[in-house]
Amino acid sequence: MIFLNPCESWTPPPRRGILAVGRPRILKRDLPSLIFGASKSAMRHLTCSLVVLTLSAMISLPAVGQVVRASEFDALRFRSIGPANMSGRLVDIAVVEMDTRVYYLASATGGVWKTTDNGVRFTPVFEGEAVHSVGDVVVHQRDTSVVWVGTGERANRQSSSWGDGVYKSMDGGESWTNMGLAESHHIGRIVIHPDDPDVVYVAAQGHLWGPNPERGLYRTMDGGESWELVLFSDPMTGAVDVAMDPSNPDILYAAMYQRQRRPWGFHGGGPGSGLYKSTDGGDSWTRLTTPRLDNGLPSGEVGRIGITIYRSDPRIVYVSVEQGERFNASTAYEQRLAGIYRSADSGETWTYQSDWNPRPMYASQPLVDPNDDQRIYMLNSYSYSDDAGVTFTQPREHRTHGDDRLVWVNPDDSNHVLKLDDGGLGISYDRGDHFLYHTALPLSQYYHVSVDLAEPYNVYGGLQDNGSWRGPSATYRNEGILNEDWTRWGGGDGFLSLVDTTNNRILYSESQYLGLTRWDMETGASRDIRPNQPEGFIGARRNWTTWPDLDDPFQELGNAMPPGNWDGPFIISPHDSNTLYAGLNELFKSTDRGDTWTSLGDLTSGMDRRSLVIMDQVPDSFVLSLDDGIPYWPTLTAIAESELTPGVLYAGSDDGMVQVSTDDGATWRSGTSRMSSAPEMMWVNQVHPSKSVPGRVYVAANDYRNDDYNNYLWVSEDDGTTWRSIVGDLPLERVVRVVREDPRDPDVLYLGTELGLFWSTNGGRNWRELRGGLPTVAVNDLVIHPRDNDLVIATHGRGIYILDQVNALQEMDAGVARSDLHLFSIEPAQQIRYRGEKAHTGNMIFEGENPPAGAIVDFFLGGNGATVDFQIRDSAGNQVAEHTMEGATGVNRWVWDLRHAQSSRSGTGPLVVPGTYTVRGSMGSASAERTVEVREDPRLDFEPSARSQWTATLLEVWGSRSVARTLSDDVGAQADRLDADTDRLDVDAATEEVLRDLARKTGELSSRLNRLYDSIQSWIGPLSADQDGQRRFLTEMLGKLREEWEASEGHF
Repeated sequence: MIFLNPCESWTPPPRRGILAVGRPRILKRDLPSLIFGASKSAMRHLTCSLVVLTLSAMISLPAVGQVVRASEFDALRFRSIGPANMSGRLVDIAVVEMDTRVYYLASATGGVWKTTDNGVRFTPVFEGEAVHSVGDVVVHQRDTSVVWVGTGERANRQSSSWGDGVYKSMDGGESWTNMGLAESHHIGRIVIHPDDPDVVYVAAQGHLWGPNPERGLYRTMDGGESWELVLFSDPMTGAVDVAMDPSNPDILYAAMYQRQRRPWGFHGGGPGSGLYKSTDGGDSWTRLTTPRLDNGLPSGEVGRIGITIYRSDPRIVYVSVEQGERFNASTAYEQRLAGIYRSADSGETWTYQSDWNPRPMYASQPLVDPNDDQRIYMLNSYSYSDDAGVTFTQPREHRTHGDDRLVWVNPDDSNHVLKLDDGGLGISYDRGDHFLYHTALPLSQYYHVSVDLAEPYNVYGGLQDNGSWRGPSATYRNEGILNEDWTRWGGGDGFLSLVDTTNNRILYSESQYLGLTRWDMETGASRDIRPNQPEGFIGARRNWTTWPDLDDPFQELGNAMPPGNWDGPFIISPHDSNTLYAGLNELFKSTDRGDTWTSLGDLTSGMDRRSLVIMDQVPDSFVLSLDDGIPYWPTLTAIAESELTPGVLYAGSDDGMVQVSTDDGATWRSGTSRMSSAPEMMWVNQVHPSKSVPGRVYVAANDYRNDDYNNYLWVSEDDGTTWRSIVGDLPLERVVRVVREDPRDPDVLYLGTELGLFWSTNGGRNWRELRGGLPTVAVNDLVIHPRDNDLVIATHGRGIYILDQVNALQEMDAGVARSDLHLFSIEPAQQIRYRGEKAHTGNMIFEGENPPAGAIVDFFLGGNGATVDFQIRDSAGNQVAEHTMEGATGVNRWVWDLRHAQSSRSGTGPLVVPGTYTVRGSMGSASAERTVEVREDPRLDFEPSARSQWTATLLEVWGSRSVARTLSDDVGAQADRLDADTDRLDVDAATEEVLRDLARKTGELSSRLNRLYDSIQSWIGPLSADQDGQRRFLTEMLGKLREEWEASEGHF
């Protein structure tokens, strides 16, 4: 076992010695590795990091010297559609105690959000930094402009993301500086000295998937300019919690935690774990969990520990301690040897209160009410005790999420409680029994995304701990896409959802471990269609269940789930919608929509994970939190069928296997051995056959579960016989999640990674980052809509984003890069009539963005950008609209609203008649043209002749309105000049009265024509008698008033 010494007392080296990590401004993220010894991820790439920074910002297109920068595509903006009604995993909160309306929320994978009005509105304040995952956020209570963020969530889930150290803001979250500790990866807690904001302690957990030296408890005395490692055990043990005595900041308690994940399991404890105390600000420490002290704390191997100090009397301290055989959510109570401990003498002695400590490896965080030492809140499962932790109550009426992360209690009002969980934020004013649930934070953690062909199309996908959902890509209301537009189709942890390609009533949704359900979306009827394994399989595979005797066959009857991956794969055959393929460890096929299944064989290595080591030992059933989250291994993780050739199947697994069959699964051959630089135990995230090129298939893989953060991406042109890497110049350590080939141009690729979205125009030789307003976020899946040509991405922390019309990405090439002006092709545009549907919503509401209302005109400008003039002409060559805009170098976007517009003074005119129009752009001597098809609102049904007549009438009234507006402006301007002329020597009273009367009449005429125009525009069809009478009367009046003005104009 990798373990140095579970020291009872440990004094670190002198301050500012070799462990005092300086923080130079250049390459400061690499310095900790240079000081402590190279981690295999940081040192491997140190020498080329500056080169990669240059390449990622500036990429040359093939066969041309022209350079196109990634930033030159920023005009292509993604829009967020949510959802927000289920929010997402929140892990920490920092409340400004002098003004509790102000607080910061830390999201597991969605950055940090701030409110200044008690949660009515939130603003993302940490979303453009290098990482997205957050473990802790803290604000200094005296100088509230000082905020610290520790990146990398502190949970130990198989889906947990990592960070790159700690960040500091000196302006309340407006800007951030990375202060180092990059290889800590996961920050458990940060505490700040109450009187000196430059003194900060950081509990660094270290890498989750492997050993590394940058872990333990760090201290800075200079605001993060340098760091001291003041508490360290071994490269497998980090600090998960630290608490400071509120009456004496030199008294500290720290929890050390030894743990490691591997692809095949989890080990959640060991001799490195323990509780420590310092009375000199961290200069020296005493281990409290040791048999030598005989103080009431457990002295054997322990796991995760949580700490809370009673604010009103800091002598009272509570800790939660993990200990006992296979301590997880399903462990019998008699096996729980540890739980809640209480000290009333500053940690000298402890009393065992109870065994309550649900799923400790995940959260295990107690909180004592700052005003009542008997009230203890406990997580992972929200509960509270009113007898100092002896008994706990789980309130049943809180109606918030059941997987909880943190509780905050207002020190001035214990009735005011904030609860953070995997469903977001709950606000209580009755001491945590009932909650106002916040539904405006778009923090949903998607695993997969798919779309249908409805108009507008729907988006489907599954979320971490929040089920599977369907929602529209657009609505016909002004308010956009609201929470009420999303419907849930399946619970648990949601993953892939697919609509039957021939019957849009049928939906397949999936929960964890391949929990497949077939739905009728009209009736809500559902059927469980998960494939099942033969009797005896669970014991034969030596996967732990909740039964102690693996040889007992009764344990499998209705108890043990089939051996599926957390994110088990399934597909609908592109050649027959009745045929499904689904992967456990074996690949299964169904030809009756999942009612029955046939095995096509075990496509994993079949390795016995009980022969594999975790933390240098082969785990047994006594290991703490054994294999939490990974009940089965090895399993299939990716399957696909060629869309070009039926029966050509591909499969990938979590033990590094890639298999290919050309005979519908009758025989298989391995493709892994021919993949250059493929890690032995890599995780095959996706297999993606080309829709355009026979034999072409892509594999997206990662190996971070073996603590390797390199990028892995291959393509084969011969059905997996040979492979070549297409990582190209992708920035280092992005960690590949998904690749998709463009359906229109097979050389165009889209790549989702743990740290953003990338795009290639040359088959993966070169990559550009696609930012377009996206926050830093993991892109777990993506799809190009086959009809609308939109790029839809599923992020693991910020919901669904859509980039409307990706034609510019598909058509960008060397010729475009050399041009002065280039117009990209334009997708058909619909004339949508939007209306406001909501009355009084307040501000605590999420409104997803609708697509741009009109035709999206994307164009490229070379040089330094310039003014571009646009003219829109109908099929007869008549100009119907014009527009002028300033363009920047690179790709620009203008949206024509599909209306007539001749000049800025005439205002926006009526919608044009559906048909084909020509868009012409001019810039000096350069010009370019494209056509666009304008389509009617799909909800409307009437004869084209009626539509043309209605448009003609609107144009007539619009013309009259424009003339009336001009007339009113001219008359009004003359009246204003008259008012400015105080002498009025040349205008008599009668003439002045004529002018003022004319100004009143022209103003009234303009207003009435505006109302008539709006009235006619709101309904397509013949004019009513009243409308027609107004039209004739107002037109006649316009003529008379023009004559009056022309006749009297010479008098002024």
